[in-house]
Amino acid sequence: MDFSFGDYSDLPVSRFESMLKTNEIQFFDATEFEEIGQYYIEIANLSMAKKAIELGLSQHPESAELTLLLVEYYILTNIYDEAAVLLENLLSLEPFNEFAHQHMAVILSKRNLHEEAIESLKKGLSYATDKYEFYSLLAMEYLYLDHYFMAKEYFIKCLEEDIRDNHALYNIIYCFESLKDIDGAIAYMNEFLNKDPYNEVAWHQLGRQYIAKKMYDQAITAFDFAIICDEAFIGAYLELGKALEHLGRYNEAINHYEITLGIDDPTAFALLRIGECHLKLGNETLGLKFLKKVIHEDPLLDKSWIALCTYFMEKNAYAKVLHYVRKAVKIDNTHVRYWRFYAQANKALGLLEEANSGYESLVNLGNYEVQTWLDWSSVLLEMQEYDKGIQALLQGLEFHPDNSRLHYMLAGFYMMQAKGNEASFFLKNAYAINPNDLEVFYESFPTSRTAPLVKNTLSLS
Repeated sequence: MDFSFGDYSDLPVSRFESMLKTNEIQFFDATEFEEIGQYYIEIANLSMAKKAIELGLSQHPESAELTLLLVEYYILTNIYDEAAVLLENLLSLEPFNEFAHQHMAVILSKRNLHEEAIESLKKGLSYATDKYEFYSLLAMEYLYLDHYFMAKEYFIKCLEEDIRDNHALYNIIYCFESLKDIDGAIAYMNEFLNKDPYNEVAWHQLGRQYIAKKMYDQAITAFDFAIICDEAFIGAYLELGKALEHLGRYNEAINHYEITLGIDDPTAFALLRIGECHLKLGNETLGLKFLKKVIHEDPLLDKSWIALCTYFMEKNAYAKVLHYVRKAVKIDNTHVRYWRFYAQANKALGLLEEANSGYESLVNLGNYEVQTWLDWSSVLLEMQEYDKGIQALLQGLEFHPDNSRLHYMLAGFYMMQAKGNEASFFLKNAYAINPNDLEVFYESFPTSRTAPLVKNTLSLS
């Protein structure tokens, strides 16, 4: 039962508090004690709730409602054993008490006994007149078990009980996505919209599914309907802009992103997308202006730093890349893409020590892509750090044992150290894996074209 906090001046709560002040025991019926206990639970005054419930049970020991309220108090204070004992006693007297089964399920769930919680909820559901709460709890229990199909079915039942339950609607989509059933999600959302055509959340979620299927025209239509239902729906404008971008309609995308700036405070995402669209349209000054505004508004948004660095890398403006990536690394020195830009820009500028440091950081952060090892080894080759180069390449082979270029590079490094047996071994491996990469080997180690070791090794392959 729900109560507004202003309803109690002449009702049980004020009488109860007056009784506590005067220390005079007064009689309240069980319903009044239930109202008092519920009120204190709602305002999170649990000590007063306990006093009221225990006093109520002393006057009305047979009250199932007060027993359940005490169980609720125990659950809120994590006293599960006492709560379970009360429920077991209550269920032995009232096996058809739906709320006792529901509370027992909550305790079982908190103990991570989700299968048992489901069984308890199903028992309660069979006696329940209002089924919504049971559907919702069952859906969540199945989610805990990653049983997305069953969770979806119960969330759908929630929505059938309350068509405006957007929480259930979001969870239904989450379940479809977890099941990788985009077609099912689209079919369900279209069916649901036949029942509730003015549900902006449903249109928005339908549009997202269309984007996942690369059905951009249909997505745009869905987002348009979401905006018709709610003209201030920022998420729909943003998603609509993304769909328009996919179709190359950048000016229209910008217009929709700009609408969001007038609805609420500018979001870094909208500013970023506007900047990216201007760059794609060739409006470089405007594009850079927006990207710089993003890093001022939200320096933690990595996509803005990446967009700036990518732009200047494509322009071969490596000093600019370093300018921005150094700032980015100060904010987050664990971001792999930042260190890749740092390493690549330094390498392009001939700053080999810094490039070496960048590639070393990449590997230390767990970036084990083949290209990382190859780029790093080429820097070490220029630095004539042959031992370090061999060490790095051997480490790379642990992750990519069948990559011919790593074998070729190792052969070259061992040749630079005049270690013929090792060089021949890795050259033979490399050629066996992919003879077409031999030209890349010659480009990295020009003297190898005429080296007797190479001719002899290849003649035996």
